[in-house]
Amino acid sequence: MVNLYMRLKILDPQNIGRNLLRLLGYLLGYRRYLCHSLKNISLLNIAPVRAVFFKQIYFTGIEAFGMVSLIATLIGFVIITQVANIVGSGSELMGKILIWTVVREMGPLFSAIVIIARSGTAVASELGSMKVGREVESLRVMGIDPMGYLIVPRITGIIVSVFVLTFYFQIMAVAGGLVLSSMFSTISFSENIKSILSTLSMFEIGVSLLKSLVFGLVISTVVCYQGFGVRRSITEIPQAATRAVMQSLFLVIIFDGIITFISFL
Repeated sequence: MVNLYMRLKILDPQNIGRNLLRLLGYLLGYRRYLCHSLKNISLLNIAPVRAVFFKQIYFTGIEAFGMVSLIATLIGFVIITQVANIVGSGSELMGKILIWTVVREMGPLFSAIVIIARSGTAVASELGSMKVGREVESLRVMGIDPMGYLIVPRITGIIVSVFVLTFYFQIMAVAGGLVLSSMFSTISFSENIKSILSTLSMFEIGVSLLKSLVFGLVISTVVCYQGFGVRRSITEIPQAATRAVMQSLFLVIIFDGIITFISFL
């Protein structure tokens, strides 16, 4: 009976319409925040706004280098070892598989997941705490635009961080993975580097960088929108952080599939 009730509730036209309207509201809000940030990117020329921008890059990007290095090296080691055992070390097919898995897919996707898990919740919670603590109202009283001071530098800072971390992840996954593989097995470092470089093209790099740019736009917009959407209650902060993480992950995977599908056409 309970399962039947839940199914009927899910299929209820009012419930479906309510969810569609909520989704539309989210998408319009994301568009508004992103357009506002891109239009007002010149605010980074102002020293206080630029300081927030650099702090966001330091927190989201630089402080994540250690975690990304470890994850990328271990993932690269596992992939390279498994692929070498299947197709042989130094083969052209091995270079193609590494580019498809690490450069095209895992580099952008894992970098995005690390930033969502590490920085997405933090940014959403921070902005939510500012709303609850009335710090945003204090900025308005002082004549400071909260969107320009809080949102613009955070969105641009996260975009830059995702872009740089993706490139760094790919280098560490390939180079670090090959170094570990050559240390603990008979896989040749030089042969595999030549195989990868011979099959790597500007198209592969372009697809990877496009994904990192899109993922950065999605993550930064979603976490800032959800965090800044907190109103009066402190209990809304963890709810906003949860929505920011889940919606960021969902949209990142959706856009990853779309870009991958288009790139193979």
